[in-house]
Amino acid sequence: MRYLLRKVPFSDRNRRSLLRILALGSVGSGLFFLKDGTDSRSSVSISVPVHESLSWQWRNLQEQTPNPAFVSSDQNVQHRILPLCLSRTGADPSWDVKKEFSKGTGDGEKGFNQSSDIKKEATGDVGDVPKHSCNCLGQDTIANAAAKIGPAVVNLSVLQGFHGIAVGKSIGSGTIIDADGTILTCAHVVVDFQGLRSLSKGKVDVTLQDGRTYEGTVVNADLQSDIAIVKIKSKTPLPTAKLGSSNKLRPGDWVVALGCPLTLQNTVTAGIVSCVDRKSSDLGLGGMRRDYLQTDCAINEGNSGGPLVNVNGEVVGVNIMKVSGAHGLSFAVPVDAVCKIIEHFKTKGRVVRPWLGLKMIDLNEMIVAQLKEKDAALPNVTRGILVPMVTPGSPADRAGFLPGDIVVEFDGKSVTMIKEIIEIMGDKVGKPLEVVVKRAKDKTVTLTVIPEEANPDM
Repeated sequence: MRYLLRKVPFSDRNRRSLLRILALGSVGSGLFFLKDGTDSRSSVSISVPVHESLSWQWRNLQEQTPNPAFVSSDQNVQHRILPLCLSRTGADPSWDVKKEFSKGTGDGEKGFNQSSDIKKEATGDVGDVPKHSCNCLGQDTIANAAAKIGPAVVNLSVLQGFHGIAVGKSIGSGTIIDADGTILTCAHVVVDFQGLRSLSKGKVDVTLQDGRTYEGTVVNADLQSDIAIVKIKSKTPLPTAKLGSSNKLRPGDWVVALGCPLTLQNTVTAGIVSCVDRKSSDLGLGGMRRDYLQTDCAINEGNSGGPLVNVNGEVVGVNIMKVSGAHGLSFAVPVDAVCKIIEHFKTKGRVVRPWLGLKMIDLNEMIVAQLKEKDAALPNVTRGILVPMVTPGSPADRAGFLPGDIVVEFDGKSVTMIKEIIEIMGDKVGKPLEVVVKRAKDKTVTLTVIPEEANPDM
């Protein structure tokens, strides 16, 4: 660089200013070079490739710096700030921006003469929505996601009554997930939860976004997970939504909630994932352990059963509830868990859940260190699943589990988290499973437990 600058007839002060320009160009992800032409004109070129996640607002550059003389030949060198406006708006990748700043060395010429060549090569018809190959949030990202899944979101209504007297309707939302008319929704929307008898005898009024109405039938419902399947028959094609994956979500990811709050159809709200594994016990909910996605999307009565989607328009959860009196605390059933429930519906007609009778806590190095301060006899482990309580008369009790056991292996596989045990058990009811536990003074014991089917009312 210094060798190149020595060949350019600039003063020392101008050379330093030129270095600043070149450094700025390189920071802007550009490539810079100097060329010494035979026509006594030396030029500096900065070529800035604009990626789809970074856009350089050259129009603002021209407006804010009408005088292109970043370096002047007089003694008072003027310094200008190049407005590097980088915005993650998913700019059209077809943009090719090139800026050239030329320094004249002939008689009577002072400063730089700026020439620009901004060229856009069309890649599609005018009005086409630009495609994003990255996961950046663009200007139309949320709108595109909502538009993609919106037609498959439906409004559900069930007439309810008490002793044969109509007292109102249960309203909710749902998502058509199959062209055969399969609708995914919440059980509490279509099934009696509060002692009110449905007067429709399993029938549900279904309204599509385009105004079509159908009479649906409740096919399956699982009260524990609060997931249900409704079926409609249509002679015309039905829009469908694509099921995504919830295990790829991270706290901070953008999500969109769609539904019909207070029967206001086609309502879209957006937010971020606040927690990917909020436990039911954290919310004061009893029964079997359940994990939820926590978001700050605005949902209200009528949103239940509606889809939670990612920026690609794929269903990643089913909106199920919010914390009353609080803002930004909404919860959804992860779609990965929903897919397993649907599979149970198809193969067994109900959800089969094995039960051991154990209360379990995930351990990590910090928790283990804290427990060892209280009990020096704690097994020498860094991770595992602690068993603080065993239900009397349960399969685990009969197998010989004791409070204080630390599970390190389950059915021949090393385990460190409760969800791994749940995944290994699957629907294995009545099948013997070998479990390796650590006990006080590093004693290792192998137990054989036979899970039972959990009581649906638990």
